[in-house]
Amino acid sequence: YTRANILAALKQYSDYGVLTVTALGLNRSPLFDTLRQEQHDGRNPGADLYGVDQGIGAPDGVPPAAMVKGIGPDQVFRPTTPEEARKDVDQMIAEHTDLVKLWVDDFRNDVPDGKTYPMLPPAIYQAVIDEAHQHGTRVAVHIHDLAVAKAIVASKADILAHGVRDQPVDHDLIAAMLRQGTWYIATLDLDEANYLYAEQPELLSNPFVLAGIDPALRREFTDPKWRAETMAKPLTKASHYALSVNQKNLAVLYRAGVKVGFGTDSGAAPTRIPGFAEHRELYLTVQAGLSPVQAISLATGNAAALLHLSDRGVIAPGRRADLLVVNGNADENIGAVDQIDQVWQRGVLVSHGPVRLKN
Repeated sequence: YTRANILAALKQYSDYGVLTVTALGLNRSPLFDTLRQEQHDGRNPGADLYGVDQGIGAPDGVPPAAMVKGIGPDQVFRPTTPEEARKDVDQMIAEHTDLVKLWVDDFRNDVPDGKTYPMLPPAIYQAVIDEAHQHGTRVAVHIHDLAVAKAIVASKADILAHGVRDQPVDHDLIAAMLRQGTWYIATLDLDEANYLYAEQPELLSNPFVLAGIDPALRREFTDPKWRAETMAKPLTKASHYALSVNQKNLAVLYRAGVKVGFGTDSGAAPTRIPGFAEHRELYLTVQAGLSPVQAISLATGNAAALLHLSDRGVIAPGRRADLLVVNGNADENIGAVDQIDQVWQRGVLVSHGPVRLKN
């Protein structure tokens, strides 16, 4: 987690036409805060940056300590009492966080007999949500299961960050989300990325994909041993199931009128490639049953609305001229979004995509 690496990732996002990103909860301070302000000011190339320094998880729980190696244990608050939780929120507010982030998940990920981690108890996450709302700050919660989603919505959290992936959503959840205006982010690519490059190695010969993958990582992805081990993992079968459920739930919630945003969790694991993951998310969203225009709207106007950013997300007078220009009719064929011709940021041409098209 260095300045050079983060700036390189932000530039890669913008090359793929992703011009605003939000990082939820594993960021090193004060570097993250400094870069966030610099990106707001347009001082560096790359995507604008929003997010959370620290998130809040259970002691010995999610995210596992191994995930934050090199960042530091202080990057995840792990309160044991409601009073500690409120103090943690107060610190996040004092550091001008854009959102408050909670993890409420046992991380089993539908793997039979998989390892589970302790989850935050309701008294703790309710204290976090209440304290954040007293400061006028919204709360995004990492979830996986339907039961947790229902409990979190009942606690009046603002954003479900990740889709419900263990079973179909039900009327009670839908009604509660509609009543409270809860936002939903499916992150379909999160699970598919666990096996995508092992199952579809031909992607590693696609220049549009390859442009976003470090050479050392490509060598790992093309290693037959890595492919065989990935395909044999119980997580791969579970991830197929999770994606299928997630796609069906996304379609149901969208058609019910629930407010749906857009995200991928890209960058949080090596297989979730910054920039390309967002293009893949659009494809998976259309595969779930939304039209190309609906999918694009989730990633533009809806995403801006979720972040309360009224200066971007649509093409209109007075808005930022953040534009992705492609060769083809993306409103008819979502694959056309990969045919990037130009990327404009704040009215300035900043990229011709990760790969310059041959006309």
